[in-house]
Amino acid sequence: MKLLNRLERKFAPFALPNVTLAIVVLQSLIWVLLRARPEAVQNFILDRSLLLQGQWWRLLSFIILPATDNPIFLFFALWLLYLMGTALERQWGAFRFNLYLLIAYLATIASIFIAPGGVATNAYLLGSIFLAFAHLYPDFQLLLFFILPVKVKWLALITWILYFISFAIGTWLTRALIVASVLNFLLFFGSDILQQMKHGHRRMTRKVGALAAPRDQAINRCIICGKTEKSDPKMEFRYCPECAGTPCYCMEHMQGHVHRK
Repeated sequence: MKLLNRLERKFAPFALPNVTLAIVVLQSLIWVLLRARPEAVQNFILDRSLLLQGQWWRLLSFIILPATDNPIFLFFALWLLYLMGTALERQWGAFRFNLYLLIAYLATIASIFIAPGGVATNAYLLGSIFLAFAHLYPDFQLLLFFILPVKVKWLALITWILYFISFAIGTWLTRALIVASVLNFLLFFGSDILQQMKHGHRRMTRKVGALAAPRDQAINRCIICGKTEKSDPKMEFRYCPECAGTPCYCMEHMQGHVHRK
């Protein structure tokens, strides 16, 4: 993340704010245009052969292609896109959100030149916004079909499963587009996911050790004062993942302690 911090300090003044709002507005306008000229939809698809013939506007037009013809589902899709995109921009800032989209955008374009077929829409690219939002706000609740309440983390799980299935049985183009849509996610969240896996393994190891420990042996011992749940049954204990060795602290010493390196 040090590289990301350096890039942000250097290029943050050039970041474009409210990109999600611009995409939502343009998709709405294109939807109105396509009601009058449905055949014009072919002019917005990212097509490698037509790009090479000089139709370079497709490098941008595929981003603003509406996801559906149905006005009700389109309203829901655009509302969700706006909600998720603006939440990510507030969380990261305009520069990091721009970079997240740019990585998926460039990877999508690269995929149509690498894989056979060479045709793509924005479905997977915009899907990467959903995956990032679900990772940062897993307990956010949506009304599925405007009726059923469901937490976004379960929808993200279904999305990941569908991605894995599509990657396994799909064409090389489908595989390339899936890789393009998750590349930015892995670059932004990969290290955090690995850390969570390591911490989960440590917690599991401690639980197993607790089950195997003699009943009269203390499980938690503060590294500073030596208190245990045996010597002070009312005390709570925490383990700090930012300290070397993930040591145990009582709540009196957990707050404001200096991380051990």
